[in-house]
Order: sequence, then structure tokens, then C-alpha cells
Amino acid sequence: MKHTISVLVEDEAGVLARIAGLFARRGFNIESLAVGSAEKIGSSRITMVVSGDDRVIEQIVKQLYKLISVLKVNDITQTPCVERELMLVKINATASNRAEAIEIVQVFRARIVDISEDTLTIEVVGDPGKMVAIVQMLNKFGIREIARTGKIALTRESGVNTEYLKSLEAKAG
Repeated sequence: MKHTISVLVEDEAGVLARIAGLFARRGFNIESLAVGSAEKIGSSRITMVVSGDDRVIEQIVKQLYKLISVLKVNDITQTPCVERELMLVKINATASNRAEAIEIVQVFRARIVDISEDTLTIEVVGDPGKMVAIVQMLNKFGIREIARTGKIALTRESGVNTEYLKSLEAKAG
């Protein structure tokens, strides 16, 4: 199972290398990694997506807490969260199919950020499921390049699980 782990760390040289080393030594793969400044000056938030069962994740969390500079670790997989990812995707888009590509971009509330005679570069922001869906739709044009940030997430203070609400709507509809 994939787990999302949020790690608050002190902003100092080598922290990310120590965390990556911890995973490498134990043979775990980090599927997604995003790092940026956090709410407190001098701290950063690392959001990782890793595979493993609950026992493995529990061990990872314990090992992370042993590292110097790690302030807080949370497995937020089962917690209601706001999740986002940023993706840039460059597709083939000729005069004959450009209108169809633009229509797909609009449906997904994405933005065209660059255009040439034979390509479109599209910016997509959303949850990881949206990324998969738009890539599937754009595949028919021919994807030249993709760059993705990796998932970032914050827990929902309201405690509302929007994924659960979406599943209820799907059943009702």
C-alpha cells in the first residue's frame, strides 16, 4: 500500500540526504518527494509517498525520529487531506488537432503556458488522480515531455474526508 508521510525538519544542510540515505539503507523506494519551506522560519516540510505495509511504515517513522533535525513525522495516509501536485506536459498539437487539445485542457481546468507551431505546454494542478486522467486524455496527441513535482499534502482541519464524500455521490448518482 502507498503511504503519504509528512516530515517537518529543521532547515539545514544534509537533512534530505540523511533521510534519503535512511530509505536507501533499508531498501525502500521513495515514489514521490516534495520539499519546501514550512510555516515556521527555519523549517521545511518534506512530503513523501512510499510503499509498504503498516509495520514497515511504523519502522520508517521510528527511524526518521532518530535523525537529527527531524521535528515531526506523520503518516497522513488515512487522514483527510488536501493533496495537490503540479505537472507540466508538452504535447504535439498541430493546426488540425489543436482545438481538441485546448478543449481537453479547459475541461481539466488546466492552463496552456507555452505554444509553438507544433506543440502545447500545459500546466496542471490538482490531486494525483487528475494527473493520471489528463495524461490518459492527452496521450492520443503524443506526449513529448512530462515534469511532475510529486504530491504535497496538508491535513484537513475540518476533518471532512472529501474522498469519502465523492464515493457517496458516485453511489447516489
